[in-house]
Amino acid sequence: MAIIVTGASGLLGSALVPALRAEGWEVVRLVRRRPRAADEAFWDPAEQEIDQAALEGAQAVVHLAGASVGERRWTPAYKREIVASRVQGTRVLVEAIGALSGRPEVLLSASGVDFYGDTGDRVIDESQGKGSGFLADLCGRWEGEARRAGEAGVRTVQLRTGLVLSEKGGALGRMLPIFRIGLGAPLGSGKQYWSWITVDDWVGAAVHVLKNRDITGPVNFTSPSPVTNAEFTRTLGKALRRGTVPIPVPGFALSAGLGEFAREALLPGHRVEPRKLLDSGYVFAHTRLDEALSAVL
Repeated sequence: MAIIVTGASGLLGSALVPALRAEGWEVVRLVRRRPRAADEAFWDPAEQEIDQAALEGAQAVVHLAGASVGERRWTPAYKREIVASRVQGTRVLVEAIGALSGRPEVLLSASGVDFYGDTGDRVIDESQGKGSGFLADLCGRWEGEARRAGEAGVRTVQLRTGLVLSEKGGALGRMLPIFRIGLGAPLGSGKQYWSWITVDDWVGAAVHVLKNRDITGPVNFTSPSPVTNAEFTRTLGKALRRGTVPIPVPGFALSAGLGEFAREALLPGHRVEPRKLLDSGYVFAHTRLDEALSAVL
């Protein structure tokens, strides 16, 4: 039986698909262009189009598609694109699932720890409520659309992902050029917590959740060892054998240069505990930031 994956060409999807195949699953990738391979099927969430036949009888759906949050400046138009790519895309997918005669057993839908807003240095788990701000509200709407699959009898899981450590892209990939020339520096106060996870652990946790039918609802996809931004900066500098700038980049300068993105994504803190993964027996491959960076760089 097949597992349907959206966003299969992204940082997480491109790592997950081969892992699923190694587990023995057939994978069908939903793509927004004319399919060019036997394992591809078409969908266009903006036009509310989807290949319904490709979904019929699938065992699971993993929904990772969405416009990048960090690669472009947040103009009003791009913020609308970010929202539509997640909210409308999830709605189209869930409505298609609900119309199937042979529905999947589970839907894994991406989300983020930004759901919690700025929680300071408090340790929080999945029981923490939604915070405030553009990203928190976005995650709330995104997850709300995914939960509707539960009305059709589908187990639904929302993957609240932290900062993914991978040399191939994502937030770390954007940091590396600056750190490799010795210009990495703490951001704002540097005291805000960053909850991170290696791409290998993200994939391992996703496979774990697919197999464990007792896991439902929001699940924090973060390591058990969040660190402050200042500690992250020092550790990344050491991993690259480069110095870092001891003077933090002021929050007002970040806001002036990066706008709302800095205030929403870089300066807030999330000290997140992956309680559901730990309680369900998932064993992390990487729990220390220094050895995690050594593994991915």
